[in-house]
Amino acid sequence: MSEQYTVGVDFGTLSGRAVLVRVQDGQEVASAVHDYTHAVMTDSLPGGPVLPPEWALQHPQDYLDVLGQTIPAVLRQSGIDPDQIIGVGIDFTACTVLPTTRDGTPLCFLPQWEGTPHAYVKLWRHHAAQPQADRINAVAEQRGERWLPRYGGKISAEWAIAKLLQILEEAPQVYAAAERFLEATDWVTWQLCGAEVRNVCTAGYKAIYQDGEYPSPDYLAALNPDFRDAINKFSRDLHPLGDRAGSLTEAAARLTGLNVGTAVAVGNVDAHVTAPAVGATRSGQLVAIMGTSTCHVMIGDTLAEVPGMCGVVAGGITPGTYGYEAGQNGVGDLFGWVVKKLTPPEYHTLAQERGLSVHELLTELGNTQAVGEHGLLALDWLSGNRSVLVDTDLSGMIMGLGLSTRAEDIYRALIEATAFGTRVIVETFNASGVPVREFIAAGGLIKNPVLMQTYADVLGLPISIAGSSQAPALGSAMHAAVAAGAYLDIQSAADGMAKVTRAAYTPDAARHAAYTQVYQLYKHLHDLFGREDQTMKTLKRLREDAVSRKQRSEVTA
Repeated sequence: MSEQYTVGVDFGTLSGRAVLVRVQDGQEVASAVHDYTHAVMTDSLPGGPVLPPEWALQHPQDYLDVLGQTIPAVLRQSGIDPDQIIGVGIDFTACTVLPTTRDGTPLCFLPQWEGTPHAYVKLWRHHAAQPQADRINAVAEQRGERWLPRYGGKISAEWAIAKLLQILEEAPQVYAAAERFLEATDWVTWQLCGAEVRNVCTAGYKAIYQDGEYPSPDYLAALNPDFRDAINKFSRDLHPLGDRAGSLTEAAARLTGLNVGTAVAVGNVDAHVTAPAVGATRSGQLVAIMGTSTCHVMIGDTLAEVPGMCGVVAGGITPGTYGYEAGQNGVGDLFGWVVKKLTPPEYHTLAQERGLSVHELLTELGNTQAVGEHGLLALDWLSGNRSVLVDTDLSGMIMGLGLSTRAEDIYRALIEATAFGTRVIVETFNASGVPVREFIAAGGLIKNPVLMQTYADVLGLPISIAGSSQAPALGSAMHAAVAAGAYLDIQSAADGMAKVTRAAYTPDAARHAAYTQVYQLYKHLHDLFGREDQTMKTLKRLREDAVSRKQRSEVTA
């Protein structure tokens, strides 16, 4: 019998990547990446209107282009016959959502809506629905909604209900035209298998689906009378992870080069699908997927309410267990900000002369410092705070700046700040009866050994490392193997296909003690500006008001 393979496709923030994986042992045979043509639209639509602050949109055509470019590429690279490929699975950033017609046509594909921002995909980091999120939380607390504690007491502006409510209140005509509102992972799965098959993971974490129910019509009407029937745009027919969504259609086969009838797995989330890819299918294994942002996922055998978590969902990571999720809105984005905005030209020249990236140069220069030597302390909230404060209206801060402060000092301080933010999350899990017994890291940032050692020193924990540079895509390929029947369940697939290096980094006791002193200062600022002082939010409101006045004056000029 010939060897069997599956394809996993990981849709990230700026690009999509596919891997071709051998089912027997998880060996990655070929991979390909395609950058989104439209990237992330934060300033304006292509040739269209200017977008307000805190918007982040994408174009669904980019997702189809990923399928049409990367899957044929891995077939060409590998020389594998499509007859040997038994399944395909995908994962996505989330909550990334789009409005469509009843047959799944994105509204932005239609001429009458192509110039309307609310008709496009709202990326996970679209934060403009914060006013709606604030009202969702306030009304839920007033009414004593039972689902609220499952989300740490707050629903994020990034999640689906807030984004849909924003559409209703800012573009009611788009809301009326949107017969379906769904996660991008479910939309792409629909394009592959020709059927609307929604997954239980995103419904639970991103659309407030708990214990077999969405929020009640009475609650939704309390938010806005016209929002009473909003759930009709979702689906109550939800499917567990690892299930077969259907079979590849003729149109999808032409697009990808795979065979008609190839098994298509139920869609998944990039963070959650990474857990089995690194062998984290048992209680107490926390997986941090570290990239532009960081998502922390962990499996638990029992249900607990953890303050400030993104959610706990039955079957949200693996069937038969509870899946917990937390996260940090900005991590790699922070380091990119330093490189693009704060690094002098001579650093770029020096990096080029030495054959390094600017990131590598700043990391190297900062690594010569003792703990606390740069004299800085930062709050890692340049994109808001996801856990445990759940507030996108918060902003970043750097304390201790002086005329002698250098770019590498700020870069190092932000690495430490993101590690401190992760420590807050780990300690919150521990204090809530969901103990973290192993810390496993995946994602692009694990390539930076200085960063990973800093995290180990701050946390005081050994850190295991994903054995694949494309762990989400590997996880999707594993789910495709389950959907195709090659493995009984995702736990057995993980036993055969997962890739991880245990305890790749171990903490230095002296540095951990020194960092704990700095962490106590971080916690003081975290609680002061995150829970008490309103200065950050006032500054953001002043900025938004100023931008609005300026845009209005430009229109009337």
